[in-house]
Amino acid sequence: MEFASITTLIISSITFINILLALGFLFIERREAGYTWAWLMVLFFIPILGFVLYIFFGRNLKKKNFYHLFIEEQEFVQAETDRQLASLHDEVQEISPWLQKYTELITMNIRSSHGLLSSDNDIVIYSDGHQKFDALFEDIRSARTEINIQYYIIQPDALGRKLRDALTRKAEEGVKVRLLYDEVGSKRIAPGFFKELRAAGGEVEVFFPSLLRPLNFRINNRNHRKLCIIDGMTAYIGGFNVGDEYLGLDKKFGYWRDTHLRITGNAVNHIQGRFILDWHQAGKHKRGDYEEFSFYTGGHTGTSPVQIITSGPNSETEHLKNMYIKLILSARKSVYIQTPYFIPDTSFMDACKIALLSGVDLRIMIPNKPDHPFVYWATWAYAGDLLNYGAKILLYENGFLHAKTIVADGEVASVGTMNIDSRSFRLNFEVNAIVYDRQVAAQLEDLFLQDSLLSSELTPERYKERSLMIKLKEGISRLLSPIL
Repeated sequence: MEFASITTLIISSITFINILLALGFLFIERREAGYTWAWLMVLFFIPILGFVLYIFFGRNLKKKNFYHLFIEEQEFVQAETDRQLASLHDEVQEISPWLQKYTELITMNIRSSHGLLSSDNDIVIYSDGHQKFDALFEDIRSARTEINIQYYIIQPDALGRKLRDALTRKAEEGVKVRLLYDEVGSKRIAPGFFKELRAAGGEVEVFFPSLLRPLNFRINNRNHRKLCIIDGMTAYIGGFNVGDEYLGLDKKFGYWRDTHLRITGNAVNHIQGRFILDWHQAGKHKRGDYEEFSFYTGGHTGTSPVQIITSGPNSETEHLKNMYIKLILSARKSVYIQTPYFIPDTSFMDACKIALLSGVDLRIMIPNKPDHPFVYWATWAYAGDLLNYGAKILLYENGFLHAKTIVADGEVASVGTMNIDSRSFRLNFEVNAIVYDRQVAAQLEDLFLQDSLLSSELTPERYKERSLMIKLKEGISRLLSPIL
């Protein structure tokens, strides 16, 4: 047999096996149709490399008991969930009569994500990196017993070194320091970057570490959470990572507009619980060693009701996306959304359209500066679709918008790590705080309106004037949007 014939046979066989195996994986795992078709396109156009890409980027994560909870732990969580569900009506009535209109939303969050409602919280909002990190470093300096920190991105730059050195000093003072970061997000971190922190007694873990850099078979499932818990009494949650760009020092992005919350009150325990699960998953720590962690024990007099909602590839349902959809559909007057990426699935788009057709003032603010070209043009495509329904699309011009917030009717708001895209909906580990407080919601609404003054509007006329090349970019990006 000639060499050319042998080569053709080998390529044909590999291609056939590749497609056969890929189809088996895709259909056995029972993915959403759009996601499945996007991967089929990849496999069709790049049949051999496509399967390799699928191994790294397309596989499902094991869902059943991903965090390896003991039976006793699972039973405790379920008992707490059942307890609050049984008393929720009376509890909500006691907090505030107006909160009863959100009982269905609160109930859904409890049932889906075990997001228990706590009502004694104080909240401070940070929309500027300098404000947020000044407050964080002050809390770190004041820590007496414990510092737990988790970030998707830690850059080995000036801010990253400042955080490392501050944590090292506290570890030398005898404070328990635990640091968790995502390897994909923090890919610039060298193995020896935290050497002094470890030598001082601090503990450092990596979420889904690579067996051999840069090969990481879990590259598609990133821990996108940003959490800090100080002495079990104070917690930070929001969109800021650790790096000079988050202080507006990157010339490419300019000013960095983000949103973060500082929470004191019982919700800190729920944030602490989330950190503990990720900490145990990342390291070889003994399960059930909760006595080694600090917890809030009461005595606070805050008045903001809060639920901490988490979601991830280990979840059977997309908790955070469903929370957003329920919030949008519950709105009667207005919904203000800020997101760096707007690449929703059909269910999310339908919720937006229903709200608009019902007369709700839906405004979506996105950056007018791309950090990922395909994502940027896919965002334009989906935002453009909503213009036909009366949505107001605002393009933030004062740097880069990275905030992940939603405010409904000036009463309820959510701040956290979830972007509006398939990656955050189903692939990344995410966490948001949903706050049922008119004062907090009004502050976030005011921030949105202030940012509106620094934005231009994507009108239907402006959208129609885009060039043929932009339309082509939008079409390709939208086609790939389920796997971006």
